[in-house]
Amino acid sequence: MASTIVNEGGEITLSQHTEAQWKRREEELIAWTARVKQRKHPKQTKLLGHFHVDAELFDALSLLLAKQVLTEYSCAGVSPLDEPEDHSLYAYITLIASARTERFVQLAMKRMNHRLLVTFEPGRNRYDLSSFYIGHNRSFCQLIQQCAELFEFVENE
Repeated sequence: MASTIVNEGGEITLSQHTEAQWKRREEELIAWTARVKQRKHPKQTKLLGHFHVDAELFDALSLLLAKQVLTEYSCAGVSPLDEPEDHSLYAYITLIASARTERFVQLAMKRMNHRLLVTFEPGRNRYDLSSFYIGHNRSFCQLIQQCAELFEFVENE
């Protein structure tokens, strides 16, 4: 396992990934940028409060909001089924740091393992949770929702 990484911006990588996983991630990115991208259908969004969010993350974000885990940004990430220009390469959720948020982050790291990249930005007091591989964006959305559902159950006990 790799040790905790701090980049130039002071962002701390909390999740652990092997050198082989980082290499695979880089290879996947190179392949994605070289690939011809065809438009399949436009990005789907839903209104959550006053903000439009990706439909694939709507249920998870709704559950997190109800549990007072506050989000700042989110994106469902690219998929071969989507409009490639309207998405981030990786699915992600940015969470405002709090004790409750930290408990959710720990749960997600435990449940999602190598599929999840977690960083903490001390200067902005927030966590960034993202899919580790581009090819895992859809499963990221599903697993984050499962974590939000489990967190809801655990927090209600």
